[in-house]
Amino acid sequence: MGLLSHRVERSEMKPGDHIYTWRAGYTYSHHGIYVGGSKVVHFTRKKEAGTAGLDSAIAVSSLLLSQGGSDECPTFPDCGFQLPDSGVVLTCLDCFLRGGALHRFEYGVPAAAFLAKLRGGTCTTARADPSDAAVRRAMHLLQNGFGDYDVFENNCEDFALYCKTGLLPAAGGDGDGGTGTGIGRSGQAASAVGVPLAALFSTPFKLLAAGPLGMAAVTAGVYCAGRYVTDIGVRKDVVKVEVEDLAAHLGWRRAKAQEAAAALKKQQQPEKKKAAAKSLLPLKRKREICV
Repeated sequence: MGLLSHRVERSEMKPGDHIYTWRAGYTYSHHGIYVGGSKVVHFTRKKEAGTAGLDSAIAVSSLLLSQGGSDECPTFPDCGFQLPDSGVVLTCLDCFLRGGALHRFEYGVPAAAFLAKLRGGTCTTARADPSDAAVRRAMHLLQNGFGDYDVFENNCEDFALYCKTGLLPAAGGDGDGGTGTGIGRSGQAASAVGVPLAALFSTPFKLLAAGPLGMAAVTAGVYCAGRYVTDIGVRKDVVKVEVEDLAAHLGWRRAKAQEAAAALKKQQQPEKKKAAAKSLLPLKRKREICV
């Protein structure tokens, strides 16, 4: 287990593995499920105007250019398969990696090992289901979709985590679609949100910190604690959802989110009217004085 991530060789991979590769100089990672035969099912933005999703289109075109501009991916003729209204795509491993290193996501890690990781999106304390279940879910979602892509609430890591565990946030919650936290299940999203929040929430403790090093230690502690409590293996608001029932589950969550948004809008309307009436009062008084 590496401190940053867990790099593996292609020969070590097995169908059902949750794999990822770092992009843009370790700025973010892209995740998917290896289904065997040098093929990966992963989640990106929906296909638009007859072209492949953003991530898959860039990946396939990059590989084609490097191979002399052939019309087909030299590794896998059906590379980039994606239904028109879905963000789930099937590509070859080369197109998925885009020349990057191959890493395997770790499941069932102890709390101490999870907290020791410097970056989110590399492991979870949650236990994985059997590998064949992960492949079955991934192939089902390739034909049925995984909802709308959202970098914070429903991203490629969320997709892979669901394929491996079958866990999703319970429907309902606080109006953010059922996540209960405003972010998805992914450690990558938790890290992106957690760094600024850690700095913010650790500010009241600056009097306890002896200088910059002490402040850095407090901030790091708050950041790690935030990552841990949002981990899918720790959270209490997740439920097991069969892949065949996923569409209904996501639809129910979406309906609840829409209801909450409508209720909030209705609540804000009287306040807006009151504010508008207040802004008109000076004009009304001015007219009365003129008369």
